[in-house]
Amino acid sequence: VQLQAFGGGLVQAGGSLRLSCAASERTFSTYGMGWFRQAPGNERELVARISWSGGNIWYLDSVKGRFTISRDNAKNIMFLQMDNLKPEDTAVYYCAVRSGTSYGPWGPGTLVTVSS
Repeated sequence: VQLQAFGGGLVQAGGSLRLSCAASERTFSTYGMGWFRQAPGNERELVARISWSGGNIWYLDSVKGRFTISRDNAKNIMFLQMDNLKPEDTAVYYCAVRSGTSYGPWGPGTLVTVSS
């Protein structure tokens, strides 16, 4: 499955962005998915994940109540709605397929910059 994340940009603190992740294959609907981010100098971290059906969702503590992950299997697309953004949310955001306990493949990601 090839993935393309898009929707990043520059936003002021307190603002919102919606990231999208488009998948190349219909088998997208059979995979769990995740959103990751990597800030300069930091390791890549899992921000949110969603099961293939959308019924099982997990969030990083620092984004709970602000970010919402969702998916539309009919359209092979996943979303990350990010509200009340903070400067510490600044990072390159990636989407990935979950296979067992690992994730991939890694595309170029989309840059989110939150100004204070």
